[in-house]
Amino acid sequence: MKIILLSVGKTDDPLFSQIIEGYNRRVNFYIGFETQTIPDIKNSKSLSEKEQMKQEGEKLLKWLQPSDYVVLLDDKGKQYTSTEFAGYIERKSFSAIKRLVFVVGGPYGFSSEVRERANEAVSLSKMTFTHQMVRMVFTEQLYRAMTILQNEPYHHE
Repeated sequence: MKIILLSVGKTDDPLFSQIIEGYNRRVNFYIGFETQTIPDIKNSKSLSEKEQMKQEGEKLLKWLQPSDYVVLLDDKGKQYTSTEFAGYIERKSFSAIKRLVFVVGGPYGFSSEVRERANEAVSLSKMTFTHQMVRMVFTEQLYRAMTILQNEPYHHE
């Protein structure tokens, strides 16, 4: 199984980029992992929120493969502790899923078409974070999950 973090818009802050890249390398020690970025919508200021979500959704859906298992990173999704999330990743790795794709939407969330395509939603928090923070928190939690599954001392309860 390969895990992919698919997001709308790039990470502009070099500090966030450095941290995210560091966790990407660590995660790849345990499991295939990559990040993919859909470019921001051009002229988004002239679009309504709904139109922006629709255009972002079209780009996200175009990128996905029919066999992908799609998980939206959404504040309304199911919440897990770090240990529970490790178990979640382990269960998915034992299934027949080839690509487990976690998706970070644009500033207004996901279009109804993307929500319909998704298999489920996971919440990193009930709070709202910037997309850069979501990428960083997700990659750190994925690394934490891998170390939990390997009984390594990174995570403490």
